[in-house]
Parts: sequence; C-alpha cells; structure tokens
Amino acid sequence: MSQYDVIVIGAGPGGYVAAIRCAQLGLKTACVEGRETLGGTCLNVGCIPSKALLHATHQLHEAEHNFATMGLKGKSPSVDWPVMKEFKQSVVDSNTKGIEFLFKKNKIDWIKGWASIPEAGKVKVGEDTYDAKNIIVASGSVPSSLPGIEIDNAAGIVVDSTGALELPKIPKKMIVVGAGVIGLEMGSVYARLGAEVTVIEFLDKITPGMDGEVQKNLQKILAKQGMNFIMGAAVQGVETTRTKAKLTYKARKDDSEHQLDADVVLVATGRRAYTDGLGLADLGVELTERGVIKTDGHWATSVKGIYAIGDAIPGPMLAHKAEDEGMAVAEVIAGKAGHVNYDVIPGVIYTHPEVASVGKTEEQLKEEGRAYKVGKFSWMGNARAKAVLSTDGFVKILADKETDRILGCSIIGPSAGDLIHEICVTMEYGGSAEDLALTCHAHPTFSEAVREAALACGDGPIHM
Repeated sequence: MSQYDVIVIGAGPGGYVAAIRCAQLGLKTACVEGRETLGGTCLNVGCIPSKALLHATHQLHEAEHNFATMGLKGKSPSVDWPVMKEFKQSVVDSNTKGIEFLFKKNKIDWIKGWASIPEAGKVKVGEDTYDAKNIIVASGSVPSSLPGIEIDNAAGIVVDSTGALELPKIPKKMIVVGAGVIGLEMGSVYARLGAEVTVIEFLDKITPGMDGEVQKNLQKILAKQGMNFIMGAAVQGVETTRTKAKLTYKARKDDSEHQLDADVVLVATGRRAYTDGLGLADLGVELTERGVIKTDGHWATSVKGIYAIGDAIPGPMLAHKAEDEGMAVAEVIAGKAGHVNYDVIPGVIYTHPEVASVGKTEEQLKEEGRAYKVGKFSWMGNARAKAVLSTDGFVKILADKETDRILGCSIIGPSAGDLIHEICVTMEYGGSAEDLALTCHAHPTFSEAVREAALACGDGPIHM
C-alpha cells in the first residue's frame, strides 16, 4: 500500500495544477486519471482542440473574405477536413505530453485508472488502495443534455461538444441547441466551413449572464457571418434516421410547434459536475441537489481531509477558475494561506470577434442599485483594428461613480481574450479608470482601445 501526503483525483486543469503545486510545496503527491492522456476535458476534448479548429477556420474566413482587400489574390484554399482534424490532434498531443513531462519533473505519480474513495484517507483504483493524508477531488464535468434527446457521438448525428470535434464529415446543415459559449464557438467553426448553422435558444438572448449590449452586438455580428438564430424556443425532441435528424421545438411566445431538418444536431446546453463512482454520498460528503460538492471557504468538504475544486464545486465552469483553486487548495494543505478572488475571474468566447468580460455587468450594477459610470470606445476609432479589418465591437468599462474604481469590463473585438487581463490586473489592485487612462500604451496596438474606454470614464476619449 502506497502512502501519499496528497492524492488528486482528476488530471484536468484544476487537478494537474493542484498536483504540481502540492509537489512544489514538498508534499508527496499522486494524481489519478483514467484517460489515456493527462489534461482532462480541457486539453483533450474541450478548450484546446476547439481553439485549434477556431484558429484554422478563421484563417479560411480571412482567405475567403479579406485577402483580396489586402491585395492577396488567388484561389481560396480548399478544406481537407481529415488533415484539419489531424492538426487539431497534434495541438492536443503536444499539450497533453507537456503535462506528462511536468509530472515527471515534479516527481508526481500518475495512477492510471478511475478512483473511488472507500473511506476518508483512502483512494481505491482498480484492485489497489492507496493511503492519502489529504484527497483533492478535481473530477470535472461532463456535457449535459435535454430530456428526450439521446446523444450518440459515434453515430455523428446527435452529438455533444465532444462529438462535434470529431464529425466524420462537414455537415451541410447543423442545428446548435444552446446559444452559450460552446454552442457559438462550435457553430462558428462549422459556419466558416460552409455549413448552414441554426442556433436554437430557450431564452430571448444569447450568452446568458453577459452584458446586454454585448449580447445584442455579438448576435448581430454572427448573423452577418451567416449564422441563423431562433430565440425563445423550447426543444421538444429529436428524431433520427441513419443520416439525418428532425428537431421539434415550441415557440415560447405562442406555443406553436415547428420542425427543422439537419445532418447534425449539436446539443450545447451546458455541463454538469461529474462525481459518479467516487462514493461521496456514502462517505457523508455534502452535495447539492444537482450533485455539486459543497465546500467551505478553503475548499474543504464536510469530511475531514477531503477537498474539492473546479467544475465539481459551485461557480463558473472555467479551466482558469479550476487552476486558481488548484493552486490555492495546495497552499491550504501545506499550511499556507490559499486565496482565489472570485470577483476577478475573466470569461472569454473565442468567436470572431472575441468576447471577454470580467467583474460586474451594467445589468448587475443596476440591480444592486450601485451608482456607476460607463466608459465606452468603439473599435472604429482604433488604428490597429482598421489595419487588420476588424473594427466590429467596443470596449466598455464600468467604474464606481464616486471613487472611479473599476467594477467591470466587457470587450467585444480583436484579441479581447488577451486585453481583458489589463482590466483584471487593475481590478486586482483596486485601481481606477484614471489609473488606466494615465498609463502609456504603445501605438498602434489594440490595447489603446482599453485606454480610450478608461479615458471615456473621465473627460472623454481622444480618438472618438
């Protein structure tokens, strides 16, 4: 029987980061993972492969729509779908092998298999049982579906996000159920590849929880790119034949029933915490009604010595949130002060243009009754955006009306996912819009649009 200071269950972004940090802090660490490769959903069938496809198809979009404008003449490239999938897999492989290297470097044991916790302080994998002074549950999440819809990724007709990454061929017609991050990203990929994409959403707005102006702007831009939207629609079910699908939905405004045909239906209705087979309920670990693990302010569960992080606990299901919690819980176990600032966790949608946000939205501030001011700047006023033919969208900063402290920001535009971190750092230090406005920004860069939005919180921007 092997004995460890810490055993981490799950090698996704939360789990592998927790394991590495524990090892760095001098704790004898093992990580249990049943996949053939490390990295969890994110690296294998989530964030990383989808970004590879988004990048590849964006290059195709540029060739088809912008190259001629820039004087790049010639026939648009044809799509070799199997080769594009090979490229995607090569990106995945390089990342997962990188985690293996980091485990070896930090002397972390990879216990291959699926874990259960027969009792506090013990982890069972196959026929073997291991002792652990501390256990971190980082078991992640899986795609959720809707009642009456059966996902069959192997058949490639009704698929979830995993199946959407491996379709045998590019569909002529695709229905995306759900206008959240995953649905819009994968819908963008296939729309660029020539599919007729229709997004069906139960609510009246896309990307629930985001700034209202961003929601409207993004939907308008994606519609201009060829994606169709049916809002306020309740999906009733999907019937399949050997090669096709027929989806039925009811319009919420009048309860009328409608049908749509497609080659592929992508069900992108969110994710649910995955704790199956761990035996948490039998141990007395407190769970919510939806099977999410309850923790205290230090990621400890109701059973001493068992901690939980990432998608398995409440909060946004984001890889970087899980990573932060992984580092913090390692610090706690090592007797240090682990901390995660949940008010400064950015979210990004990797469509084109990208969308990024952090902190409060205008709708949230209104609901709280907090006095605020808005600084907004359009990409039409940014020289670099003009040079790369990417002037859709804006930067919008929200600051406290009295103190000028930045409360939140939404960006829709080029490199939004990178630019948002300028706001994150400012917020982490309790900085003001004026602090940002007085900071010199290189010209010509996309970052100048952030500075201009900060200036707009004061006397006004320069270039608009």
